[in-house]
Amino acid sequence: MQSVSCPSCGAPVEFRSHASVMAVCGYCQATVLKEAGAVKDIGKMSAVLEDFSPIQIGTAGTLGSRGFTVVGRIQLRYSAGMWNEWYLMFDDGSTSWLGDSSGLYVVTTERPAQGALPAFTELRPGNSHTIGSEQFTVSEVRTADCIGGQGELPFKVGAGWQARVADFRAASRFLTLDYSDGDTPTVYNGVAVTLEEMKCQLLRDDDQIKASAGKYRGKLDALDCPSCGSGIKYLPGVTNHLVCPACSAQLDATRPEVEVIAAGKRVEERDFTLALGAKGKINGQDYQVIGAMVRADDENTEWTEYLLYNTRSAFFWLVETPEGWARANVMSTWPDASWIGAPSTSLDKVKFGKLYDYTARVVFAAGAFNWRVAAGDRVHVSEFEAGQTKLAAELTEAELTWSRSAPVAFDQLKAWFGSEVNPDRAPVVTSKGSSTSTKFLWWLLGLNAIPLIVNTGGSFMYLLVGALAIYLPAKFLAGDKEK
Repeated sequence: MQSVSCPSCGAPVEFRSHASVMAVCGYCQATVLKEAGAVKDIGKMSAVLEDFSPIQIGTAGTLGSRGFTVVGRIQLRYSAGMWNEWYLMFDDGSTSWLGDSSGLYVVTTERPAQGALPAFTELRPGNSHTIGSEQFTVSEVRTADCIGGQGELPFKVGAGWQARVADFRAASRFLTLDYSDGDTPTVYNGVAVTLEEMKCQLLRDDDQIKASAGKYRGKLDALDCPSCGSGIKYLPGVTNHLVCPACSAQLDATRPEVEVIAAGKRVEERDFTLALGAKGKINGQDYQVIGAMVRADDENTEWTEYLLYNTRSAFFWLVETPEGWARANVMSTWPDASWIGAPSTSLDKVKFGKLYDYTARVVFAAGAFNWRVAAGDRVHVSEFEAGQTKLAAELTEAELTWSRSAPVAFDQLKAWFGSEVNPDRAPVVTSKGSSTSTKFLWWLLGLNAIPLIVNTGGSFMYLLVGALAIYLPAKFLAGDKEK
């Protein structure tokens, strides 16, 4: 480890990695560039926006059998949101990056490039490319601005520095091509991880996260919409993008003061089953509803998606449809790459048959989101099904994501949220036909009707009573399903 004095304020600045070429002074935010035998101040670096991430400089853990320490980070903002890249130094002196976006984490490590690589302008989400000897699907293509830095870093960044990156997926494998330094990209292998798997220590606790995030936005527990003045009753420091429930104004929460991106118009108040701010305990962890949006398909069938947040876990969705409720999680392991236009796909050796292809559009949105969302946004959706589990691919011009969903009983929802569930909202279930058990009882009734029709003996009354014994439960089940 090398310790130098900041050329700007004289405070000690430490370089723990020999690969680091610059560091940001923790006292005056001066960017300290390390050169042969000397250091120099190359200007101020913007302070990072203290967001909801539990990671901080000094967080330590293990990846495989190797210990690591977080020694730096950069924050990057693009058109749809913001994410962190944490610089890791391992005990053996090697380094990697930990991507931190919406509670999902990926560790990437530079590897030698092999064979021809695609040009940045050729890349489109959903397309497949052979890189090395493997086939990958493009998941995201973005150009992002560096908006802040902290700690030590392996290259020079500052005002005006842009990252041009493309992410690729193949099953559980992750790959990034970084075109920031020119047309020939740097190749990074990646692996999806969790904080629990990495046994992370020295994480920020919930109170630290809320205090620091709120400090940069002026208020901790409430925010008055800068556009219409209506109160927004949830923590504004949790996510990057806010949508006012009253006027639909889009608010950028990635700046020191919340700014209006686009003015909205006054909208009718929506009656949600789970209100913004509703709190529930799911699998022993506390979650809060921070955003809700109503979407519709090509046939104008509407459903509601609720975004749930926990400081230690990835975001996930509770989806309320005309058929019932489901829980949906973004997937880090993807299905086979040949799913586009195919009648099925497979995941973990399970075959999923194609259900639908349709366009989903946002009808209404309110609350906090981990990306920029507005009424009118559209995404192409392909759904697949195996048993009660569904997979959904959502494709835009900039991104492809996969999610997995499974049904949630309304009683389970009430167990999670208790009195937070709107008592005026009964389970929304539209019958698409009788259940299997009901159909079976009607089938039995039909069999009993045959002897009733042809019977002329004295056993008619007994058969009639038996048929009614089947008919009434079937009628009850059908009526109960329609409620």
